[in-house]
Amino acid sequence: MTTGPTDDLTPAQRAAAVRRLEKAIGSLAGVAIQRMEERLAWYRAMPPDNRSWIGLVVQAGIAAFVEWFRNPQDRTAISADVFGTAPRELTRSVTLRQTVELVRTTIEVVEEGIGQIAQGPAEQAALREGMLRYSREIAFAAAQVYAQAAELRGAWDARLEALVVDELMRGDVLDDTVRSRAAALGWDSASGLVVVVGATPKPLDNRDNVRQHTALVADAVHRAARRARLTVLTGVQSDRLVVIIGGAEDPLTATRALANEFGPGPLVIGPVVEDLLSAGISAQAALSALRAAGAWPDAPRPVLAAELLPERALAGDEAAKAQLVSEVYRPLESAGAALLETVSAYLEQAASLESAARMLFVHPNTVRYRLKRVSDLTGLNPAQPRAAFTLHMALALGRLAGPGTGL
Repeated sequence: MTTGPTDDLTPAQRAAAVRRLEKAIGSLAGVAIQRMEERLAWYRAMPPDNRSWIGLVVQAGIAAFVEWFRNPQDRTAISADVFGTAPRELTRSVTLRQTVELVRTTIEVVEEGIGQIAQGPAEQAALREGMLRYSREIAFAAAQVYAQAAELRGAWDARLEALVVDELMRGDVLDDTVRSRAAALGWDSASGLVVVVGATPKPLDNRDNVRQHTALVADAVHRAARRARLTVLTGVQSDRLVVIIGGAEDPLTATRALANEFGPGPLVIGPVVEDLLSAGISAQAALSALRAAGAWPDAPRPVLAAELLPERALAGDEAAKAQLVSEVYRPLESAGAALLETVSAYLEQAASLESAARMLFVHPNTVRYRLKRVSDLTGLNPAQPRAAFTLHMALALGRLAGPGTGL
């Protein structure tokens, strides 16, 4: 409840002042519009329909002051309905700063008009004090309108972002619609992107509902991304948190900047793809790796999906099997039988150069040279346990696939 001004107006004096104010509403609004036309360049640049709506807002604001002044003993804070005469879309055309200028200009005109409207010092003092209090209320009303508009836009953006991420995760990208939606969210990354998946963090307060917790998680990811200067889209899918990172030169470094916003457990990075329309490829690899990550308890966090190819293959991921065959087995097969025989013997002999050499009837240096060739061709060093495991899986899959055929 807002208390009334401390004045000595009798009910009859107040009623007379209100009648004079009511007669002046139109002229005061006209003067305010004319002054805005003279002073505010943004107002002059607006299309006629928007200027018309602003004129109605100005007139409604002055009329609301009259009603507010009419009953000094029964004043509640003025409602944001003062701005309800204009369509909601006007908040997109008129910024909060411009609204402040609009309100300031209107109040200035009314304060100047009080000297001509009021009769006597007491009435003038009451009107000026009333306008001072009313200007505070109208400022709060304007802030409420813009806060509600921002909240609605935020909720709409969150729903649109979740829709875009869901479409990309399902691979339902058939045209440029998803790209347009992402652009509406501020996505401006023209270079490669990666999809990162991990666990959704648990709510700190068990009283948080699902929608509220989802919003908090998404906000935290976006704040971390802004600090790291990353372009991201994010979506919470039940217990899984998905983040699409665009334009990151080093996916591992970029993901580490966001890692604290994920819940405990594996954090997997899909392969780099060209653009949003190819994001499903990165997403499917990341999801497959996340499902298989439990087979490698000591995996780094974050970890690339490509580093989990053996586990993904064991879990039945056909794409991972094909990748192991095409990127590991086929290059060795094309290089000649000697390399395949050598790496196979080396792995079977527990990574012993001498044992592999005796098995192949060659010098240990020959084995060493051939293993170097294997490393150069595949990027996997057979002397390292993890790489040896990957090679072992690729050899088995390649033999099952047969010579020069797909898996």
